[in-house]
Amino acid sequence: MKNIKYIFLLLAIATFKSCGIYGFTQPSSIKAETFQVNRIENNALLVEPGLERDFQNALQDKILDQTNYKLETSNADLVYEGEITTYRISPTTATSDNRAAQNRLTIGVKISFYNTNNEEDNVDQSFSFFYDYPGREQLVGAQKATAHEEIFERLTQDIINATLAKW
Repeated sequence: MKNIKYIFLLLAIATFKSCGIYGFTQPSSIKAETFQVNRIENNALLVEPGLERDFQNALQDKILDQTNYKLETSNADLVYEGEITTYRISPTTATSDNRAAQNRLTIGVKISFYNTNNEEDNVDQSFSFFYDYPGREQLVGAQKATAHEEIFERLTQDIINATLAKW
């Protein structure tokens, strides 16, 4: 019984210790102190006013939350720029009378990342994510804000993973 307690204790310590490698701080391969997010353009066919500003703020906030980099407005070590390429609402499933049972909001972005200290780290990649909602509802007000927040959360994390964490 005493040995089981020690084994359990060792397993618990090993489990919690191993979680430490997944924390977000500056990746050791990226030598930088500052970052900037240039103006994001909204080039989607369906333009949602203010979406580009909200996305730019979400990306800046995510980088500030997960790294120790300082935000600059110019001459930063790491530079993000890009465009919103997709803002689309489409039905995903239909009812028997050909009405949308569920709709999907999809937002896509194309991001260019530049590391001024190491061009090998540069990335030019597209990202997209979606939010599903009932077809009988309109995507307005608080629900639209929630949809944007959920999509931005995933997009910004994917961007950080591709540019800083190299996942």
